[in-house]
Amino acid sequence: MDVIVIGAGAAGLMCAIEAGKRGRRVVVLEHNPQIGRKILISGGGRCNFTNLHTEPGNFLSANPHFAKSALARYRPDDFIGLVRKHRIPYHEKTLGQLFCDRSARDITSMLEAECNAAGVSIVTACRVDHVEAADRFHVRTDSNSYRAESVVIATGGLSVPKTGATSFGYDIARQFGLRIQPCRPALVPLVFDQFPELTGVSLPVVVRDGSVAFAEKMLFTHKGLSGPAILQASSYWQPGTELEIDLLPGINLVSLLRERRADARPVLSSLLPQRFAKHWFPESTGPLSDRQIQSLSEALHGWRVRPTGTEGYAKAEVTAGGVDTADLSSQTMEAKKVPGLFFIGEVVDVTGRLGGFNFQWAWASGYAAGQAV
Repeated sequence: MDVIVIGAGAAGLMCAIEAGKRGRRVVVLEHNPQIGRKILISGGGRCNFTNLHTEPGNFLSANPHFAKSALARYRPDDFIGLVRKHRIPYHEKTLGQLFCDRSARDITSMLEAECNAAGVSIVTACRVDHVEAADRFHVRTDSNSYRAESVVIATGGLSVPKTGATSFGYDIARQFGLRIQPCRPALVPLVFDQFPELTGVSLPVVVRDGSVAFAEKMLFTHKGLSGPAILQASSYWQPGTELEIDLLPGINLVSLLRERRADARPVLSSLLPQRFAKHWFPESTGPLSDRQIQSLSEALHGWRVRPTGTEGYAKAEVTAGGVDTADLSSQTMEAKKVPGLFFIGEVVDVTGRLGGFNFQWAWASGYAAGQAV
């Protein structure tokens, strides 16, 4: 065997396909009974498989430049070409996000077909027990042993443990002396226990965390805050810090309230969801002074929230942090100090924003390694 890929997710399958197309003898080992479990549940079961607007700035890493090489060499159009080749119907939802029309299973079936065409062997329900390196890599599983020139770790992060997520990739990295950037749940709902009565209320907002801002919808949940804007901000949020939320983006509230100075409640009821407006102003306000109008505007345009935590890996779409990019080649994804050992996808300290960016990183990093193994 030339290449052993551990993990049959998006990155691992892409790597295997590209290596197989180059004539490499490849086996993919997957501990789940089926390939691509996380692909199958993504995007509400329709898989947000890429984003048309993918740029390095859409990714979070200790080294913001690391992802540039792989992303430049495998673009969204490259994956779209593969989707079209297999006649998979898809559509753009919003903000460049591409989804399957039918089911995420179209993507896993496409990847499996491409593996078959490239001569790649896939072994499922196979738990890897041990990886060691001598003249060749030796990988021992609960059912067999394999030897190869190269091993690719594509085991993902800690998010969504129901799909079988474990710390395996980080454990292997540490075993071979690679560093790990601290891991945390990302693209995850935030816990904020002040307004459980607003559960289900959704509204467009701008959420700011330091220098980043996200203009999308926010959703109140029974545990706190969610929705695209919050999920995006969660990747940057640090425990103990505040988020600033503009509840009326693009609206000049001061001008509107001065025109209807007699009572702010009718104005706010026309701009905000009824349940939210009633909670914020249970009664009519009566006439407002200029100072009160300014104060109200600042409160609604700059609502400050201090979450108490996140809903954890069980609800996180991805894991931020991971194998330190300083220990990897940005060209090939190979460990600098361990020739033949590669890390790709979510296990690496590269985290995309919501909207298909993490899948594009999986395809791109998998492609880069597949061209090098």
